[in-house]
Amino acid sequence: MSPGTTVVILIAAPPGLRGHLTRWFVEAAPGVYVGTPNSRIRDRLWPVLAQRIRDGQAVMIEPVHTEQGWSVRTAGRDRWAPVDFDGLTLMARPAKWVATPGAPIPM
Repeated sequence: MSPGTTVVILIAAPPGLRGHLTRWFVEAAPGVYVGTPNSRIRDRLWPVLAQRIRDGQAVMIEPVHTEQGWSVRTAGRDRWAPVDFDGLTLMARPAKWVATPGAPIPM
C-alpha cells in the first residue's frame, strides 16, 4: 500500500452501497475497494457504510500517523474488532469463533 491508500472490504453488502463506494474507490476484486480519498471524505463515508451495511460486514483500512502507519474501522454483524495493545492494533474475533482447546476448527 502506498502512503494515502485506503482499502475498504465489504461482505454481504447491499448493491447500492457497493455502487456508492465506486465514487471514490476502484473495485479491485469483488467486495474489495482501493482508493486515495482524503480524511474528510473517509470520515464522512464511514458513518454511511456503518449504517447501511445491515447484516453484512464492512472494514476500512486507512493511513494514519502511527507506528503501524494504518488504522482499522469495522462495522456490521459478526465483525472482527480492532483492539489496541500498547499502540499495536490487533484484531479480535467474535466470541462465537474463538476456538476452545480440543475443539474441531469449523470449515
